[in-house]
Amino acid sequence: MEEIAAYMKLIFATNNQHKIDEVRSAIEVQNILEIITLREAGIEIEIPEPYSTLEENASHKSRTVYALTRASGLAIGCFSEDTGLEVQALNGEPGVKSARYAGEDKSFDKNIGKLLHKLQGSSNREARFRAVISLIIEDKEHLFEGVCPGRIIDHRRGGEGFGYDPVFVPDGAIHTFAEMDMTDKNRFSHRKKAIDKLVGYLSKEVLA
Repeated sequence: MEEIAAYMKLIFATNNQHKIDEVRSAIEVQNILEIITLREAGIEIEIPEPYSTLEENASHKSRTVYALTRASGLAIGCFSEDTGLEVQALNGEPGVKSARYAGEDKSFDKNIGKLLHKLQGSSNREARFRAVISLIIEDKEHLFEGVCPGRIIDHRRGGEGFGYDPVFVPDGAIHTFAEMDMTDKNRFSHRKKAIDKLVGYLSKEVLA
C-alpha cells in the first residue's frame, strides 16, 4: 500500500466529549484520520437513540449526520458509535439502555448504583462491553464491532474514564477501566477494537 500523504476528514456523530477523546486517542497513532466533531462541523443537534439494538442506533446517528452534510453541500463522510454494557447474570442488561439505565438524565453514578444493586448476591459477574460503529462514506454504510469481555466488581474504583468504567475490569487486567490511563485502556478497549477495524477498512479500501 502506498504511503498516505494526508489525513482523511470524518465527522464523528456525537457530542460526548469522553467518546471524542477516546476515539481521537485511538486514531491519532494510526496517522490516518482527522476527526471533526458535530460542533466543529456546525451541526448543533442532539441525535436520539430510539432503537432496540446498538446497530440500529449507530446507523440512525450516522445516517442523520450524513444527510445533513449532503444537504449543506459539505459532502463529507461520517461515522457514529453506540456502546452497551452486557451483563450475563442480567440477561444482557443494561445493553442498549446503558446510558439511561437509571433514568433519562443519563447519570453515571445512578446507573452504576442500579447495576450493583441488581447484582447483589450474584456470583456470576461476567460482562462485556460491545461497541458498534456505523461508517457512511460515498453513500455506503459499513458496520464494525468491538468487544471487551470482563467482569463487574462490587464497588467503584478509580477516577478516570466515564460510564461504567469504575466497576468494570477487563479480562487479563487487575485494574478497572477507571484506574487506567488512555494508553492502558486502549490495550483492552471495545471502542479501540472497533476503531481499528474502521481504520483498517479505510486504509485498505479508501485511502490505498
